[in-house]
Amino acid sequence: MRANLVSSVAVTCTAALALPLSLATPAASLPPAGPVDLVSVGSVDTDVAGSTQSLPLGPIGTTDRAVGGTATQGLTRRDVRPFSLLGVVWDDARAHLHGTVQVRTRAAGGSEWSPWQDVEIHNEEHGADPGTPEAETAALRGSTAPLWVGESDGVEIRVRPQAEGDAAPLPAGLRLELVDPGPERAAPGPRSGAAAEATADSARGAAQAAPTVEEAAASSVNAHLGAPSGASVIPALSRAATVAEATEAVFGAAAAKPYIGPRPKIITRKGWGADEKMRAKSFVYTKAVKAAFVHHSATGNNYTCRQAPSVLRSIYRYHVKSSGWRDVGYNFAVDKCGNIYEGRAGGVAKPVLGAHTLGFNTNSMGIAVLGSYTSTAPPAAAVNAVAKLTAWKLGLHGANPKGKATLTSGGGNKYKKGKKVKFNTIAGHRDGFATECPGSRLYSKLGATRTASAKYQGRP
Repeated sequence: MRANLVSSVAVTCTAALALPLSLATPAASLPPAGPVDLVSVGSVDTDVAGSTQSLPLGPIGTTDRAVGGTATQGLTRRDVRPFSLLGVVWDDARAHLHGTVQVRTRAAGGSEWSPWQDVEIHNEEHGADPGTPEAETAALRGSTAPLWVGESDGVEIRVRPQAEGDAAPLPAGLRLELVDPGPERAAPGPRSGAAAEATADSARGAAQAAPTVEEAAASSVNAHLGAPSGASVIPALSRAATVAEATEAVFGAAAAKPYIGPRPKIITRKGWGADEKMRAKSFVYTKAVKAAFVHHSATGNNYTCRQAPSVLRSIYRYHVKSSGWRDVGYNFAVDKCGNIYEGRAGGVAKPVLGAHTLGFNTNSMGIAVLGSYTSTAPPAAAVNAVAKLTAWKLGLHGANPKGKATLTSGGGNKYKKGKKVKFNTIAGHRDGFATECPGSRLYSKLGATRTASAKYQGRP
């Protein structure tokens, strides 16, 4: 539990930018020192797994007049409850935000404000395929990508419409979402001494607490992988053991041994602290996993690997509570240290339908590398983790990482609904949608990733 708060809980690189002079905040418009009455400025959604502050945006500025008929919207500098991730949402999920979003924040307990940062606005390329129940829910909202800023208690935001001549109105119902992921949890890993004893005590305490129906369901789908109910980690397997397991369970006892990589260690939803009551109760599956789409989360690189579970819980909460999705959109996440995390619930070995590559979620999986990799090179550990993960998961479904896969467009992307499109088996998000995701620096690594993944599978 944070010191002064109730216990809490798919693009381009974050960049620090100078704010145009027309957006400078007059000193007189700043709120007075001291806490703000949050009830009067927005709503706070709090539960055992975190909290979300939802603050409506309004016209701001005295010198920045309407551009193309739409004024700049935002919030002047203010105190807020502690949060670590932010994003902007609006009422109509089909509406596009034509403009720019810039924010700056103040670290919790500090007095210095960060430089202005861009929030990636093009998030419409993520989400459920058109016509699916998830895409038709009344709770669905338009949204920017989320941005991780670390624990903060002050915020200021500007949403500027396009310049005159290309102007389009800003979407209705703009709100700033401030997400607190709850207490920080380190990714499960080796411990020694007092740390090991504390971890053991925590594990014993968790084991004594009866799991909820939702927790039991999310855990049981991985039980056949050596992860008993409530396990924080699905253990790694040697390639020989993985091949033996897959031959019997997936391909049949009489089948030839498959090409499949060793199963990597995977941190479960329990391991990163997912609140299973938040998501939709049912699991939705496709027929197979023919391809893997690689993404970056566009949340920025300002996180430590110890904070990765908090980043993931924040993204999960933003996808579900703020954007209206049934669960986190990605099937897997990978942090900068190469830790692999279970994403959307339903079983890591199963073909779970995600909401990661609009129009091509069927028969594919989405892997998000936490961070922004347009101008920053992804760490070798993260790239290697993607290779290991795809070698195993694609191998379960008989797919060659160096091969091709044909998927049928569900629409909503650069391909018409029903069009059959051939992709590399390991593809970038930009291959299926007009987007910069997964960032140029990560995208350039995919060729080497395919080669490494095939090698892990034992292919010549």
